[in-house]
Amino acid sequence: MVDTPRSSDRRGGPAPGGRARRIDPRDRAQLADSPVSLRRIWRLFAPHRARMAFVTALIVATSIIGLAQPFLVREVVDVAIPHQDVPLLLAAVGAMIGVAVLTSLFGVVQTWQSATIGQRVMHRLRTDVFAHLQRQSLGFFTRTRAGEVQSRLTNDINGMQDVVTSTATSIAANVTTTIATSVAMVAISWRLALLSLVVMPPAIWLTRRVALLRRTITAQQQARLADLNVQIEEGLSVSGIRLAKTLGAGPANAARFADTSADLVDLELRSSLAGRWRMATMQIIFAVIPALIYLVAGLPATSGGMTIGTLIAFTGLQATLFRPLMGLLNVGAQVVASLALFSRVFDYLDLQPDVPEPAAPVLLDPQHVRGEVRFENVGFRYPGADRDALTDVNVSVPAGASLALVGATGSGKSTLASLVSRLNDTTTGRVTIDGVDVRDLDAQTLAAIVGVVSQETYLVHASIRDNLRLARPGADDAELWQALAAAQVADHVAGLPEGLDTIVGARGHRFSGGEQQRIAVARTILRDPRILVLDEATSALDTATERALQDALDRLRVGRTTITIAHRLATIEDADEIAVLDHGRVVEQGPRASLLDAHGRFAALAAA
Repeated sequence: MVDTPRSSDRRGGPAPGGRARRIDPRDRAQLADSPVSLRRIWRLFAPHRARMAFVTALIVATSIIGLAQPFLVREVVDVAIPHQDVPLLLAAVGAMIGVAVLTSLFGVVQTWQSATIGQRVMHRLRTDVFAHLQRQSLGFFTRTRAGEVQSRLTNDINGMQDVVTSTATSIAANVTTTIATSVAMVAISWRLALLSLVVMPPAIWLTRRVALLRRTITAQQQARLADLNVQIEEGLSVSGIRLAKTLGAGPANAARFADTSADLVDLELRSSLAGRWRMATMQIIFAVIPALIYLVAGLPATSGGMTIGTLIAFTGLQATLFRPLMGLLNVGAQVVASLALFSRVFDYLDLQPDVPEPAAPVLLDPQHVRGEVRFENVGFRYPGADRDALTDVNVSVPAGASLALVGATGSGKSTLASLVSRLNDTTTGRVTIDGVDVRDLDAQTLAAIVGVVSQETYLVHASIRDNLRLARPGADDAELWQALAAAQVADHVAGLPEGLDTIVGARGHRFSGGEQQRIAVARTILRDPRILVLDEATSALDTATERALQDALDRLRVGRTTITIAHRLATIEDADEIAVLDHGRVVEQGPRASLLDAHGRFAALAAA
């Protein structure tokens, strides 16, 4: 799957400013890896078929009505003015104004309707992708590069707006205008139309070649500018300066920066020259073609008795024809770019969740769950790993009891605990709650039964009230304060000027680590789960903060089935059962006292 982030100029619409476009190799590669069914794209737009037909009719009508202008000009020049026909002059001028007003109004309505279609399709895709990604496992997000998901949901889907409002409408308008203008030119003068047929293709070819040359230079220029920015960011940051000074790399960095800057100077000059050549080419073409038309119209052998009005009308049509023909040359690149956008978004919609929802979920009332947890012959291997993270684990936790998982880093403690809340699914064996396989419970039911407090607390950038209500949206302020009191953080929140309305800041930076943890504990208390998983919740805190948080956790554990992961064995002295893991296997299991008396792995950990 090709996952190259895209900037706004890589969307499916026409190139900005009418620049010539080549098919991007990344678009070709994307479509080669993930072909797109046109039928699937059509299904997105099918609910809007009536509106799309209306937009198409407006485009055709605008193009045809706009062609009346040259014919009206011919009437004014050839008939109304020479014969002083005032009624005809008034009628023609009024018609010219009417055509301008009507085509402008049609353009406004067309833009409104096409934008409406695009926004509704974007809304559907955006919400579908977001909801589908919510169903993906934690492993998907650890495997996906940072910013990639945001790029799909913003840049790519927003680019589809251009597919409707720019690509599709511009293709329809260019085709209609080209055909209608060509017919009108033949109707006015087949001789001059034949001249255009001979002159226009090489003129358009020359213009496009110059435009593509500038596009290539501009792409190189942007790449070198990106290199320059990276060198500035890396070389002039605190870490970069420290590294350069300690390694003596300052002169080498300066030389490399000078080379990149020199390349940019050369590319800037070439870009400016290419731009001037493009402008010069356009000026020559727009001067040469009318001049040749005037020549043919003025020679007795080729004029055919042409009038001044006919000549003016034809010249106007000739100028109108150039832009849509140039636009049609970009159709291939526009279509491929548009299909590549759909392909990238469909890639995400087609992802199969590692942790799928059950087809027929077991109905289990969270309020009546006893909370017995059993790991039966559990094995687990991470995708792409060369060995199992867990092997043949058999552990039972009676309802209301507490189990502590200990072991060295990488022994499988967190992996085992993650299976209870289905952050991962077992590769072999099963995990049950009150005898029901957790894979048979829907996500909402399981989340109501199992609460998780981890070392890495996540608070959203909102108020304390909003963060707490993530656990129970309907909770009133009295219940929020009760939860904060149980987590031993109510006094601190009450002392804040805005109380529950205090904004926690990005990732909760308004509060210390211990305060964030206790707010997270309050959120879990508000959820009132029957089973609690504590994943090293106090390991990163200082002693005083850990003691306060441990008191809050002790209150939270009362009456609940608790699975605790800890490196500090002092935090699990009251555990009913301890399981010692080593390389994914349970090597010891039992009460603390008996494990110490056995002088085995747990005794060694305790001594250390």
